[in-house]
Amino acid sequence: MKDLLSISDLTKDEINRILLLADSFKEVGERSIKKVPTLRGRTIVNFFAEPSTRTRASFELAAKRLSADVINISAKSSSLTKGETLTDTAKTIEALGADAIIIRHASSGAAELLANRIEPPVINGGDGSHEHPTQALLDLYTIKEKKGTLLGLKVGIVGDISHSRVARSNILAFTMMGADVVVVGPSIMMPKEIEKMGVAVSYDLDKTIAKLDVIYMLRIQNERERGALLPSIREYARLFALNQRRLDLAGNDLLIMHPGPMNPGVEISLSADHPRLSSIWDQVKNGLAVRMATLCYALEGRREDV
Repeated sequence: MKDLLSISDLTKDEINRILLLADSFKEVGERSIKKVPTLRGRTIVNFFAEPSTRTRASFELAAKRLSADVINISAKSSSLTKGETLTDTAKTIEALGADAIIIRHASSGAAELLANRIEPPVINGGDGSHEHPTQALLDLYTIKEKKGTLLGLKVGIVGDISHSRVARSNILAFTMMGADVVVVGPSIMMPKEIEKMGVAVSYDLDKTIAKLDVIYMLRIQNERERGALLPSIREYARLFALNQRRLDLAGNDLLIMHPGPMNPGVEISLSADHPRLSSIWDQVKNGLAVRMATLCYALEGRREDV
């Protein structure tokens, strides 16, 4: 059993194994009966103390397709509203026989706190501005599916780097797999000494986009910024939104990605049915197969027949 709190918890070989396993689970999703008995008899707990649609639904469906029992707990329906600590809630879940816990929490470090206090594997479904490792894994899978490899690819991550857990996990994952990463955004949204993570920095999307093979548009984190960093959404969109003019500057094979949900007209100023945006929905589809593989890695990782 193994926790997954950060992409740095994985080696390159382990990432490749998870992605290879995801291939077989994607095939399961194309069958008429979309279930395998891999985790029959196991109990998976989705503990989401922060709103989520994609991640929560993806993990729930992944567990059910692996034949596991699933319990969903939200902060509003738990004893956290009565003053119970996060640790005590997790201890209660452990005492009831949970085999793994997926946690989404607004506080950075919440997943690690749980992992240090309970025995079952903890999978980080996103903690504050820290990390979102399974998002990075599904993004790796999607890029490999579309481009064949990450080795030598020029990947641009655009937007609010400081507040984005997706950016942090993806920087670690993309660089580990051999991509050249450049982060693009306003200086006020760029962490200090970000270059130490092995990335280049640009403040001009127009000058950068033509060099990219992949562009990853981050969601503006309104719930974390509280307006302090964005006096003008319109100005941000003017400088950093992916619009048709900028798309014309890029190559025809530029892969466009976004973690969702999008702020309409802010990160991407293209119609939702634009043919170049289809890969964003592929990310959602691939997330299911990747999270099936992640659950197997956490619970059955030492078995050779997984």
